[in-house]
Amino acid sequence: MSASLIGLDWGSTHLRAYLFGADGKAIESRALPHGIRQLPAGGFPAAFALAIRDWPVLPVLACGMVGSRNGWQEVPYLDTPTGVERLAQHLTRLTTPTGHALYLVPGLHDPHRPDVMRGEETQIVGVLAREPATTRLLLPGTHSKWVRLRDGVVTDFATVMTGELYGLLRQHSILGAALPEARDDDEAFRDGVAAARDSGPAGALSRLFSARALMLDGVLDPASVPDYLSGLLLGEELRMALAAGWTGAGDTIPMVGEGPLCDRYRRAADVFGLHLSRAPDGTTADGLWRIAGAASLASAPTFTAHSL
Repeated sequence: MSASLIGLDWGSTHLRAYLFGADGKAIESRALPHGIRQLPAGGFPAAFALAIRDWPVLPVLACGMVGSRNGWQEVPYLDTPTGVERLAQHLTRLTTPTGHALYLVPGLHDPHRPDVMRGEETQIVGVLAREPATTRLLLPGTHSKWVRLRDGVVTDFATVMTGELYGLLRQHSILGAALPEARDDDEAFRDGVAAARDSGPAGALSRLFSARALMLDGVLDPASVPDYLSGLLLGEELRMALAAGWTGAGDTIPMVGEGPLCDRYRRAADVFGLHLSRAPDGTTADGLWRIAGAASLASAPTFTAHSL
């Protein structure tokens, strides 16, 4: 099968490359450790050359932090509401030393919150390619994104720094420092989720120190503190999501993310009586292909949902 497009998912810590066939499926894919924070000697051009080595000269579409202020070339954010057609109309072209035409996908900016995303917009397009009727979406991660959509258009979104907060508390606070090696404790995790759920108007920040108090009281094993903290923070994210109307009882919200993290969110959602489902893998590749089609970079089918 002849190749028609090269796609790059270029984040802070990773670089994934896809060689697409004419049917939009990846003929070959590569994973390199050259995110924008850990480039090889030679910087962005060298990493790019490694990613596309021995592949034919084709249009290249890249999403992620490569288009950030610290990336190869900054690409301005697009304000919401934005859909795939508008993303395709605002690609930034960069001519590489290898002679390839490299197009960078813009990120999104929610001016009302305010908030930003870069890279997730392509994952969202990938979800919509398979499920165009999607109206809510969760992208768990270091910085989780809760997204609302209408007719295939991102209308607004919110970032919750749950993962980063957990890392800070675990490594640099009195709650998590100097603990023994963590052990998997589902009961402690669910207790943390329930504590956040039941925290009332004060919220889970008012319950954080309970991780230490319960340990000192002998109720919580020191090795179980990390799971309790994780549950407390995830529970607070879900409590906020309910309070803000990002989700509601009876909703089924798809998640885009790593399997173990999505499983953890699903376990936390169970405590709230909520339903989260994991979207299929490959959303970034699907999104790159759809955006390329909308931009006429590849012979991809046009996106059928309404877009701005």
